[in-house]
Amino acid sequence: MSISDELDPRPILGRKVVHKGYVFDLVDDRVDLGKAGVVHREYIDHPGAVAVIVLNNDDEVLLVRQYRHPVRAFLWEPPAGLLDIAGEPAQIGAARELYEEADLRARTWSVLTDYFTTPGGNNEAIRIFLARDVEEVPVGERHEREHEELDMETRWVPLGECVDLVLGGHIHNPSAVVGILAAHAAKAKGWDTLRSVDAPWPYRRTAPLTSQV
Repeated sequence: MSISDELDPRPILGRKVVHKGYVFDLVDDRVDLGKAGVVHREYIDHPGAVAVIVLNNDDEVLLVRQYRHPVRAFLWEPPAGLLDIAGEPAQIGAARELYEEADLRARTWSVLTDYFTTPGGNNEAIRIFLARDVEEVPVGERHEREHEELDMETRWVPLGECVDLVLGGHIHNPSAVVGILAAHAAKAKGWDTLRSVDAPWPYRRTAPLTSQV
C-alpha cells in the first residue's frame, strides 16, 4: 500500500457557528466517527492561502520581514496571502501577492509543495509555489502597501543559508520552514519533483463551511 493522505470525511450530524470573524469562522461540528462514537470538534474554517518561494539566478531566496500580532513577533517569511477570492486560480493569487509584497513578477512558476498548517485545529490548506526568472515591477506600477505590509524589509538570502536558519531555530514561519526545506530537497533532485501550476489540489476549500450548513 502506498503512503498518501486520503480525503475521507466522516458524517457531520450538526454544525454550529461559535464565532463569525472577518477572515475565518470558529465552528463546532458534531461528527460521527463510527465505532469511536459521536464527538464535538471545534475548529477554524479558513479560506486557505498561498506562499511563494522566490529563487533568483544566484540561488537566493527572497524573504520579507512582517509583524505577526498573534505571536507578537517580526517573522521572516516568503511572500504569501489568503485565497479569499472565490474561484481564483491559486497561482494567480500567488502572483498577486508577489507583486504586492515584493514588487516582483516571475516568468516561471511551479508547485513546490502543499500542506495543512494546523490540521488538529483548523482546515487551512496552503500551496507553496516556486517562482523563478523574476524581474522588478517598475516604480510607477508598484502596489501601495499598508498596515503590517507597510515598510516591510526584504532580504535575498542564499538557499543553503536559509536551510541553516531553519534548522538553527531562527526562522519560524511555517511556509518559510516548509518552503525552504522543500526547495532545498527539490533542487537536490534536479527539480524533477516540481508540479505544474494547475496540479490537482483536492484539499483546497472551495466555500465557507457556514454556507454549507
